[in-house]
Amino acid sequence: MDTELVRKAAAGDSDAFEQLVLSYEKPIYNLCLRMCGNADDAMDLTQETFLKAWRSLGSFRADAAFSTWLYRLCSNLCIDHLRREQKRKVLPLHVEDGEGDERPLEVPDPAAGPEERLSAQEDRQQVADALQSLEPEYREALTLRVVHELSYADIAAVLQVREGTVKSRIARAREKMREAMQKLGNKSTSPSSKLTSHERRDAP
Repeated sequence: MDTELVRKAAAGDSDAFEQLVLSYEKPIYNLCLRMCGNADDAMDLTQETFLKAWRSLGSFRADAAFSTWLYRLCSNLCIDHLRREQKRKVLPLHVEDGEGDERPLEVPDPAAGPEERLSAQEDRQQVADALQSLEPEYREALTLRVVHELSYADIAAVLQVREGTVKSRIARAREKMREAMQKLGNKSTSPSSKLTSHERRDAP
């Protein structure tokens, strides 16, 4: 489906490109949010990603999936943004709900009691803070693996590095997150236990 939409969009069909935007807007926004930690910056970078994609469709080659190509554009823009702004401070992760109000990206289990909800929220905030403390290259690799559940091969294609480099960065990112979470006060739980079940299956 993407292939036909991309072909039409590359020929100037704006409706086809709009369908691609609708399909990928949410994951691209989430990637930007994880990378930069700020909802306003994430929205701007999402728009910039699709604007650049529209202008660059002529250079897209079908030897890679459109999603891989789009993630690569997005990741490069996020890295450029972080370097340009030198954004290294810890920021909480929030998203806007349907009414325009901000809320935490991950929320505690509503079935849990007040103490459990508070503890879970604090744990998630520590993970978010630890993620934001990583250098961009480590944050980028870990985000693509954990949030978007890309394979190591796909991440290597997005980042244009060797698969071994991807595995090394992800392992290093996990270690740095453990260190960051210890500094933040969570010494009993490793960050890998807070990741998705998909990621835990691959954790060393």
